[in-house]
Amino acid sequence: MKTLTVFDDAQAAGAGVLRTALAARGEPYAAGATVGTRVPADRSPELDRLPYVMVRKDSDSPHHSMANARVTLRVTVWHTGADAAHDLAMLCQALLIVHAGPVIRGVRPGTGPLAAVDDVSGTELSTFTVLANIKPRLP
Repeated sequence: MKTLTVFDDAQAAGAGVLRTALAARGEPYAAGATVGTRVPADRSPELDRLPYVMVRKDSDSPHHSMANARVTLRVTVWHTGADAAHDLAMLCQALLIVHAGPVIRGVRPGTGPLAAVDDVSGTELSTFTVLANIKPRLP
C-alpha cells in the first residue's frame, strides 16, 4: 500500500519566503516592498504601492514520485525604474535560491530577470522564474 502524501501551496510559500526575507533587508530598492500573489487591481505608480513583488505558480511538472514535486514559480517586480526593478528581482531570485524550508526544499534558477514595461500602467518591471522542489506532507 502506498503512503498518502500531499504538497502544500508553492505559490503561497514562495510569497511568504520573500515577504519575510525582504522585510529584513536594508537595500534601498527593497525598502517598503509589498509581496503578493495577484496583480494589483490598480497598478498606477502614484498609489505608493511600489515596489510590488508578485509570486505566481507558472507550471507543475508531473509528479514522478510522491517524494518530490517540482513547480515553476514566476516572480514579477514592479518598481519606480528599470534599474531598481532589476536589482530587486535579482535580490528576490537570490533569496529564493538560498532558501530551504518546510514547503520549499530547494530552488534552482530558471529564466531572467528580464526587463519589461507593464502594458497597463507603463511601470517598469522585471520578471524571472525559478524551479522549486516541494516537500511532500502526510495529510
